Amino acid sequence: MSVDHYENFPVASMLCPPALRPAVTAIYHYARTADDLADEGDAPAAQRLADLAAYRADLHAVASGAAPSPRWAAVFGPLAEAIARHALPLPLLEDLLSAFAQDVVQTRYTDRAELLDYCRRSANPVGRLLLHLYGVHDADSLQRSDAICSALQLINFWQDLSVDLPRGRLYLPLDQCAAHGVDEAALFMQHDSVASRALVQSQCQWARALMLGGAPLVHRLPGRAGWELRGVVQGGLRILDKIEALRFETLRQRPRLGTIDGPLIVWRACCMRSRG
Repeated sequence: MSVDHYENFPVASMLCPPALRPAVTAIYHYARTADDLADEGDAPAAQRLADLAAYRADLHAVASGAAPSPRWAAVFGPLAEAIARHALPLPLLEDLLSAFAQDVVQTRYTDRAELLDYCRRSANPVGRLLLHLYGVHDADSLQRSDAICSALQLINFWQDLSVDLPRGRLYLPLDQCAAHGVDEAALFMQHDSVASRALVQSQCQWARALMLGGAPLVHRLPGRAGWELRGVVQGGLRILDKIEALRFETLRQRPRLGTIDGPLIVWRACCMRSRG
């Protein structure tokens, strides 16, 4: 099972210890449902924000031991059990809602720092919640987890340009667009050019560097968790390979992982070596 909206995160896979699968699945359904409230359907922005506010109220209710509203009982029942059993940090769960609400009202990003702040709330909490479940709390591991999760979010952006642009969303930083001489209007027209490909290439290089910076975390996680993370890292890097194979022309086409990529990802995961 994978998270559709940031699909490079595997959820409750066979490598996840059975004792943790209910909590991981509860986190997934919590994040997925909130993301759908922000993104899916044709509700106006005001209604989406109101729904997310009600969703946040249910989060606070179950975190305090109270019952949630009936609307999302299937989400908050399991999440309440996970919070109680594993003491899940409430701020991380709140950060996800903050990012989803931001998606409702913000469709442009000035620079990489602004985009990373979005990743800090939209993607990084997932990694930190999983590390919490595995009992990993040291600062270096958290930092490397953030690098991996931000990289995955960015990779998903560069993979999904052909999907996001028709929806009026531009995640390519505006200062990077200007530096490459790419006009915003041309991007929304999905006009492919040498300059637009160079722009996407530079963003992919940034994401790859982040991913490689976080990759040593795979050697610090215990047992199956480390192996699952190897697959996550290599899956993200494989998407970057596919974008490169398209010569960075993702304004009009979306690369996907297929069954043929599985063995290569597994082989690359097995070849990851610790540098000590």
